[in-house]
Amino acid sequence: MLIVNLTKIKTIFLIKKYTVNQKALWNDFIVKAKNATFLFNRDFMDYHKDRFKDHSLLVFKDEKLVAVLPANKTDNTLHSHQGLTYGGLVFTDKLKFNTVLHVFKAVLKHLDKLNIKRLNIKLIPSIYTAIPNDELSYLMYLTKAVLTRRDALAVIDNKSIPKVSKDRVEGYKRGLKQGLVIKEETNFDAFWNTILIPNLKAKHNANPVHSLTEITSLKQEFAKRIRQFNVYKDEVLVAGTTIFESELVAHSQYISGNNQKNELGSLDYLHYYLINSVFKDKRYFDFGISNENNGTQVNKGLQYWKEGFGARTITQDFYSVPTNSYKMLDSVMI
Repeated sequence: MLIVNLTKIKTIFLIKKYTVNQKALWNDFIVKAKNATFLFNRDFMDYHKDRFKDHSLLVFKDEKLVAVLPANKTDNTLHSHQGLTYGGLVFTDKLKFNTVLHVFKAVLKHLDKLNIKRLNIKLIPSIYTAIPNDELSYLMYLTKAVLTRRDALAVIDNKSIPKVSKDRVEGYKRGLKQGLVIKEETNFDAFWNTILIPNLKAKHNANPVHSLTEITSLKQEFAKRIRQFNVYKDEVLVAGTTIFESELVAHSQYISGNNQKNELGSLDYLHYYLINSVFKDKRYFDFGISNENNGTQVNKGLQYWKEGFGARTITQDFYSVPTNSYKMLDSVMI
């Protein structure tokens, strides 16, 4: 715990490292935050607590919690939690820019005094916040943070969706002719074991980010937020997708089909149905990235497929901030 006194604004911020006895306080704050989703709930964050050294922070002003930072620590670097897709400083819509500025300054100063040299931040994409949320982007500029990565997300805006391509419509019609059946499931075993894991091993020599045990456990905690949709041909599983659903966004966390997916049109059929039926009232449908090699290249075929549904590009930025750059924020407000 460190008390940071910012004398110029006569405000004292109390910064504490998160402990498990603050779980209820943390989760209650996340529900009210303007730039948070269920991924910041401790029941989600802690599913992989054995993989990361948690060093999340709580920031208090006048004894009231005003911000949190989901984070983990490696050596002398604090990371916007590496087990989450996005992160950064989380706060409510009641905080105006001046306070956000000084909260961020207090956090950097706190880390600097702990001899933590850098703060790595992965910003939350704009589609996940209901109101403007670019304070951190501006603060990255002021502190001369280094842009270390920029990913391109393929996103459908259901308020202005472009026309679906002929290829995707034809794929959907193939699925109809093949008599494909879509079912929402509560069990992940078949999709994980017969399609997702074998495909990731064959194509990328990788495993899903979430093990079968982990995704099953998370489903139990977030039954309405994590949803599995499978496609069957003559009662045989041929494709599926795992959706992470937040207030504004339906995000395809995993998408995979068997080696007949093109012949059957299974993935086209599934996503046409999800976009136009299940999630038609959701503001955005997020296919996620098609990036490879740390964001520097794009899988052309995958991007073409997503854009065929009307998805277009938004970006997510990753920054590295020297913690001693808090000094650069002294004279921002004039």
